[in-house]
Amino acid sequence: MKRRFFFLLLVLTPFVPVAQKGVPKTPGAKPSAGAYQAYLFAYFTGNSKAEESIRFAISRDGYNFRALNGNKPVLSSAQISSTGGVRDPHILRGADGKTFYMVATDMVSALGWNSNRAMVLLKSTDLINWTSHVVNIQKRFSGNDSLLRVWAPQTIYDDSAKKYMVYFSLKHGKDPDKIYYAYANPDFTDLETEPRQLFFSPDNAACIDGDIVKKDRTYYLFFKTEDRLPGIKIAVSNHLTGGYTMQSNEYVQQTKNPVEGAGVFKLNGSSGYILMYDMYTSGRYQFTKTTDFKNFKVVDEDVNMNFHPRHGTVMPVTGAEEERLIKLWLQFDDVITDVSSPQIKKINLVFDTAAKTVLLPVKPGTNLQAFNPGFGTFRGVSVRPALQNFAKGPVQYTVDIAGRGSQTFQVSAKEYHNPALTGLYADPDITYAEKTKKFYIYPTSDGFTNWMGTYFKTFSSTDLVNWKDEGRILELGKDVSWAKTRAWAPCIMEKKINGQFKYFFYFCAEQKIGVAVSDNPTGPFVDLGKPLIDKRPEGFSRNGQVIDPDVFHDPQSGKYFLYWGNGYMAGAELNDDMVSIKPETIRELTPNRSYNEGTHVFYRNGTYYFLWSQNDTRDPNYQVRYGTAHSPLGKITVPENNLVIVKDSTAGIWGTGHNSTIQVPGKDEWYLVYHRFNYPRGINMAREAGYNREVCIDRLEFNADGTLKTVVPTHEGIRSIRFYPN
Repeated sequence: MKRRFFFLLLVLTPFVPVAQKGVPKTPGAKPSAGAYQAYLFAYFTGNSKAEESIRFAISRDGYNFRALNGNKPVLSSAQISSTGGVRDPHILRGADGKTFYMVATDMVSALGWNSNRAMVLLKSTDLINWTSHVVNIQKRFSGNDSLLRVWAPQTIYDDSAKKYMVYFSLKHGKDPDKIYYAYANPDFTDLETEPRQLFFSPDNAACIDGDIVKKDRTYYLFFKTEDRLPGIKIAVSNHLTGGYTMQSNEYVQQTKNPVEGAGVFKLNGSSGYILMYDMYTSGRYQFTKTTDFKNFKVVDEDVNMNFHPRHGTVMPVTGAEEERLIKLWLQFDDVITDVSSPQIKKINLVFDTAAKTVLLPVKPGTNLQAFNPGFGTFRGVSVRPALQNFAKGPVQYTVDIAGRGSQTFQVSAKEYHNPALTGLYADPDITYAEKTKKFYIYPTSDGFTNWMGTYFKTFSSTDLVNWKDEGRILELGKDVSWAKTRAWAPCIMEKKINGQFKYFFYFCAEQKIGVAVSDNPTGPFVDLGKPLIDKRPEGFSRNGQVIDPDVFHDPQSGKYFLYWGNGYMAGAELNDDMVSIKPETIRELTPNRSYNEGTHVFYRNGTYYFLWSQNDTRDPNYQVRYGTAHSPLGKITVPENNLVIVKDSTAGIWGTGHNSTIQVPGKDEWYLVYHRFNYPRGINMAREAGYNREVCIDRLEFNADGTLKTVVPTHEGIRSIRFYPN
C-alpha cells in the first residue's frame, strides 16, 4: 500500500496541499559539523490515538527543548499512515546534507501490540514539507504470513552500498522480536531488498528499538532486551550490516525503571554524546552523557522540556534550519516561558495565557534590582528588554519572531522560599546533625509515574532556606538487594555509639521497611541486607501497607522508637543496635478514622505529639492532623480541633501532607516540613498530582496550652534562621 502527499501544517490551521510561500525547499549546500547550531527533537506523546503522531521540539544546547506548534502534531497521522497513528519517529539528515529522512511505526496501540504490519517512510528537503509512503512488510514481502508486528524503524546511510538502510524489529508468531534491515530505493518510497536479520542475540531473546551510531570506525547498536529483564545494551561491529557482538553484558541505562527507545546524538562542537531513553512506566525521559559509550552520567538536572515525549530522536540542525522551523512553528507563549536563569524555579513558573502575565519565582538571595531572566535565545527571536529592576514591580517584555510580528507580556519576579528544595520531592524527613552542625532533609524522589522511584537523596542547610543537593545516598537494586522500585518515605536518626556518630536510615521499598547505616549523614549507607519489617503485625484491627517509617528518640527515657503503617499506626521500641525491633513492644496506636499514613512524633514540654496524614496523597484535601500522648507508646488523645495544615485554594496550594518537624537547637522555635502538589501544575494533573509533589517549610506555632495552631501554607516560606551551634 502506497500513498504520496505534499502538505504543510500551518500553526493552528488545517493541512493544505501546497508548500508554504517564502519557505525554500532546499536548505543549500551540505553543512559542516561546525555549522550546526541547534537540535530538532522528533517524538510522539502517548498511547491514545490523538497522541500517536509526530511532533517537533527545538533546542539550542541539546538539553533545553521547547515544543514547536504548541506541542501539536506537525504531520497528520491520518494522511501518512494506514492505521491512523504513528509512533517512534526517527529523523536523519541525508548524506548530501540537504535532504531529510524520517521513518515511524505505523500503529495505533489501542488495536493491540500485535496489530501493526507496516512502517511509514518520509522525505523532505526543508523539514516542513514531507512526502510519505506506507510500506506493509507482510504484503510487500512473501514469507511473512505469521508476522505480528513491525516496530521502531530507523535509517542510516551505508557508505559502502551508497544506499539508505532501514532497520527495524519484526516479530513472527511465537518467535521473539528480532532486528532486521533492508535497503530503501533511491526515492525513499519503498524497500527494495528483502528484510534480513541484522543482529543475532546471543541467547535468542527479544530485541527491539535499535539505534545505530557510527563513532570513529565502529558501529554501535543500542537496543532493548525485551523478554528478559528489560534494559538497554550495546552490540558493536566494524560492518554496518552484520557481525555485531556484545560490547558487554551490562545494561547502560542509569535507572532501575523500565526503559525503551534509546536515542543517541552527538553534542554540537563537542566530543560528548547524549544517550536518552523513555522511562515509559515513569512518565519521564532520562538523559545521560558519555564520551566512550561505556560510562554514562545522568544529566537530568540540566534538562528542561515543556512537553512529555515518548520514544523519539534528536538531529542537529543549522542556524538557517532552526530559523525556518521557528518562524513557522514556535509559539510566542513558549518563548516567554523559556527562561534560562539558574535563579528561577522553572517548574514553579506561573503563566496566564489569557492575561499574558508571567510570574517568575526566584531562589533566595536573587538580586531583583538587576535581574535577567534569560528568555529564549532562538534564532530569529528577540525578547526586549534584558536586565531589569523587578523590585519595583512587573516589567513589560516584548517578544519578536521574525516574519510573525510581536507580542507583549507583563512579567513579575518574586522571591519564594517554597518549595524549599529544587525539583519534585515528597515525604520529607528533617533532622539536625550534631556531627556537622547542619540540617538535613531526606525526601522521596518524586515525579515517577505510580511512585516508581528507585533512589534516595539528601539536602543540607545551615539556615533552613538555602539547601545544597548532597546527591544520592542509597539506590534500590544497586545498594539494596531485596528491592528494585518504590523508594518512599525515608527517615533518619543520629546516634552516638562508643563515641562515634552513626546514622540509621529507615526507608520504604516495595511496601517493606528497610534500614541502612552510615558514619555520615550524607552516606554512603550500607543496607542491612533484608527488610526490617516486611508484613503487617498480626492482630491489628485495620489493614494497610507496610510503609512510612518514623524514628523517634525519647528524651525522657533515652530510648528509640519506630512507627509505621498505612491504614493503621504501629509503634515499637528499637533495640540498642537500631536495626532490630523488640517484638514484645509492638503496639497498634491508630488514633481514629482520620488516620491514613505518614506518622511523625516529636516531644515538647512533657507532651508527645503524634502527627499523621489524612486522605490519599493524590487528593487535593490531603492534610495533617494530630493527637497527644503521655508516653511514646501510650494511648493517643485527639483534640477537638486537631488540624495541623490543609490546602489553601486561594493561593493555589493543594495536597499538603506527610510532614516532619524540626526544632531549632536551643530554642523553642519549630518548623513544619511537608509536601504539596507541584505549583502551579499539580491541581490540573488529576491523580498524577500525587507523584508530582514538592517540599515546603512553614512556621509551626503553639497556643499557650500546648495545642498546635493550624499552619497556613505559603509560597513565601520562612526566613533564614540564625542560631549559634555549640
